[in-house]
Amino acid sequence: MKRIRLIHWHETEAQEKISLLRAIGFEVDYELPQAPVLLRELQKAPPQLVVIDLSRLPMQGRDFGLILRKFKSTRQVPIIFVGGKNEKVARVKELLPDAVYTSWDQIAVAVPQAVAQPPVNPVVPRSVFDGYAGRPLTQKLGIKAGTRIALINAPDGFEESLGELPEGVHLVRQIIESNDLVLWFTRSKKELVEQIASVTATLGGGRLWIIWQKKSARSTTDLTQQRVRDIGLAAGLVDYKICSLDETWSGLLFCRRQAK
Repeated sequence: MKRIRLIHWHETEAQEKISLLRAIGFEVDYELPQAPVLLRELQKAPPQLVVIDLSRLPMQGRDFGLILRKFKSTRQVPIIFVGGKNEKVARVKELLPDAVYTSWDQIAVAVPQAVAQPPVNPVVPRSVFDGYAGRPLTQKLGIKAGTRIALINAPDGFEESLGELPEGVHLVRQIIESNDLVLWFTRSKKELVEQIASVTATLGGGRLWIIWQKKSARSTTDLTQQRVRDIGLAAGLVDYKICSLDETWSGLLFCRRQAK
């Protein structure tokens, strides 16, 4: 039996989709996406097809598709994007035009066709950050109207780099209670490990960007994307978005891990 990997960010909704895919005659692998673990698994044993639902967290779904195309071991795997709002889907199509786009009503037709006709010369993105090219930094960081933002150790002049903020955004350079969004600029593993508990204690239901200096910026930091992710996961967080802020800084977006 051919094997499909379903990417969906809501476990209850995913069960209904799994039933639809199994009814077509396919074995379905599913678990809540945790990017590093899942990607290692897919590289070791690529499925015949990856189905990505765009109805929830569409940009994360887009990024997952871009990452699959970056790795040689998963590049030839057909990708089906299902559902999503028209404007979000249109942006994904610009980046991955040779993927299949359909609705759940048409999934029984789309899946066999995609498996039978995998991409011959798949589009390979220049970078996993292609999805953010040309977008204002406020959009990359998910800053919306009314967001309460705490900046921690931000470099001088960072506020100006954000440009015009959406209406009602409240931004302070200190840790406050019940933040919607925290932007934490970290310079070392030691700093991150020692302070992550106190920073996450202020989150509540908010989100946390852990931001570190890129190696290409000739920094002396001992932080990397994987090291930041590992420390965040160990602190009870889960990452679901990556962002290149500029030539110097990259960030991972975390939220608290939800109890099952």
